[in-house]
Amino acid sequence: MQDLFDLSGRNAVITGSTKGIGKAIAEALAAHGANVVISSRKQDVCEAVRDAINESGAAASRPHGKAVSIPCNISDREAIDQLIDQTHEQLGQIDILVCNAAVNPFYGSFLDIPDSAFEKVMDVNIKSNHWLAQRVAPEMKERRDGVIQIVSSIGGLRGSTVLGAYSISKAADMQLVRNLAAELGPSNVRVNGIAPGLVKTDFARALWENDQLRQAREAETPLRRLGEPEDLAGIAVYLASRAGAWTTGQTFVVDGGVTSC
Repeated sequence: MQDLFDLSGRNAVITGSTKGIGKAIAEALAAHGANVVISSRKQDVCEAVRDAINESGAAASRPHGKAVSIPCNISDREAIDQLIDQTHEQLGQIDILVCNAAVNPFYGSFLDIPDSAFEKVMDVNIKSNHWLAQRVAPEMKERRDGVIQIVSSIGGLRGSTVLGAYSISKAADMQLVRNLAAELGPSNVRVNGIAPGLVKTDFARALWENDQLRQAREAETPLRRLGEPEDLAGIAVYLASRAGAWTTGQTFVVDGGVTSC
């Protein structure tokens, strides 16, 4: 039982892992022994996070995974192919995929969103996750072992007057989780989603730095606070580890209780 959360020797790719929730997940997976690929668009930022994780590992008193950096623009299918190929070259097999990167280029009425912004949201938040899953699923099926996680949002569970396209994409991610779980389950590949509430990240800065919006959200949250990136790390470790071996097809809401009311 003491090894339920041990990820030693496992290799994980985490997209959008240079800040916020993705970075917290990468740090947690590494702290539990996994080797992690730090990936976002900018090489220098990827390298900085990689170095910080490796420095933490060198000072750790227990087994700690190493980090490598592989920049990738996930809206480009060739770039995704390079991400997967370079991971194989640097680490070997891919045991864990965490699809975390997402965009939201438009804030306002869904009736006013430009086609270009709508298409970008759908391409990055849905299609890229589909591409990533397509690339890693064959090797996982062959080994009869693997984990895919997709970071969605509670926006996929609720209507929104200002985040319409984003919410639609996150609802689609939840269905992507269910479809992939049904298809890959017979090969012992587990697929799950994580749906955060409002977390204090750069991505959501416009929401939580607005005092009126922040106070209103805190007041309707049973735990009376917004989330921190680290609040999402534990569920990712659970889903990646032996502890979550009989869990698939689910989307776990981590929102301080907002959607329970």
